Amino acid sequence: MLEQRPAGRTLKYPYTYTAKIVQFPYKHYIKNQWIWRFYFISFGLSLPLFYKLHSLANQSANKERWAETKRKELQQETHH
Repeated sequence: MLEQRPAGRTLKYPYTYTAKIVQFPYKHYIKNQWIWRFYFISFGLSLPLFYKLHSLANQSANKERWAETKRKELQQETHH
C-alpha cells in the first residue's frame, strides 16, 4: 500500500485561512477539552425533551388555538 504524503511543506506561519484550518490541532482540543465531551452527551440527552416539546406544540388542538389567536390579532389590526 502506498503511503500518502501531504502535498508540499507546511508553513511556519499559516497566512491563508485554508492553511490555518488545515494546521489547527483539532485532535488535541477534542481530546483534552471537557466541552466537546459534554456537548455530545447533553445533545443526546436533550433529544427526548425536544421531541416531547415538538409533539406537544404540534397537537391539533394547539394548532387550532394558535390559528384562532392569529385570526383575532389580524381582525384587531384591520379595525384600528
